[in-house]
Amino acid sequence: MNNEILLKNLRNVPDFPIPGIQFKDVSTLFKNPECLRIIVDELYELYKDKGITKVVGIESRGFVAGAALALRLGAGFVMCRKVGKLPADVIQESYAKEYGIDTIEMHTDSLSPDDVVLIHDDLLATGGSMLAAYNLVQKFKPKKTYVNFLIELTIEGLNGRALFDDDIDITTLMKI
Repeated sequence: MNNEILLKNLRNVPDFPIPGIQFKDVSTLFKNPECLRIIVDELYELYKDKGITKVVGIESRGFVAGAALALRLGAGFVMCRKVGKLPADVIQESYAKEYGIDTIEMHTDSLSPDDVVLIHDDLLATGGSMLAAYNLVQKFKPKKTYVNFLIELTIEGLNGRALFDDDIDITTLMKI
């Protein structure tokens, strides 16, 4: 899709969080009402006919568009958070990322087998956090699971999409 307005408003932060990483800062998209509207409208068009009952947003940037989309779809919103942030019983999954190891959690009552789930995050790079979230969601045995990112990095050597089986429906709004 690569909407020109979104691309124009996306901020690149060199050497963050460590030297050599070119961080794609989506906060510039979220603070711009036109960009936020475009994001939610484009996501809605992708998923309006899929029967989504829950949107799972990955901490923290996945919360913004994920919650807005859930509202628009008439679905519930579930937070997938870093360790120690959720107050009730949780399940967790650890994963490797470009610059370390991390763990994410979801409440044990987040989803049911009757749910059709969309997992949303801001960026697909190496794919580790989304694969961990996908694995968590699959423990609930939902009817169907979709995966979405605002941005997919197409930089040689990252190829996070390769972590996922071909039958997993993955969409992105921008490829850069």
